[in-house]
Amino acid sequence: MKVTSSAVSLNVDDVPGSAAFLVEHFGFREEMSADGFASLTRDDVGMNVLFLRRGLATLPPDQREEHAAGLILAFVVDDLEGELARLRAEGVTITMPLTEEEWGERAFQVRDPNGVIVQLVDWNATAGR
Repeated sequence: MKVTSSAVSLNVDDVPGSAAFLVEHFGFREEMSADGFASLTRDDVGMNVLFLRRGLATLPPDQREEHAAGLILAFVVDDLEGELARLRAEGVTITMPLTEEEWGERAFQVRDPNGVIVQLVDWNATAGR
């Protein structure tokens, strides 16, 4: 098998709302879109984020009404505190405050208009002390 690209596909009610959130606050750009569909990318992410409108007939029947529940869209960043300050200044609600785990992960979370969790993360090299 040769994998040529990667994507994560999320079913949401309001495709334009989720797409606009990633464009406005996370620097994604829309690569393709149609009624009930949007594909977003960034040159430095290595995957596309797809949004599909719930209920689309093109989805298999057992997936049509599913929502992106339980999924965390995580991005590792260089300046976690800077990103936290930027998002706050942009009026984005922080839904999980900045936390630090004993294994070195530091993260905070926000939610898009459809409730999709976006988590920004960095790794502390002093983990395991």
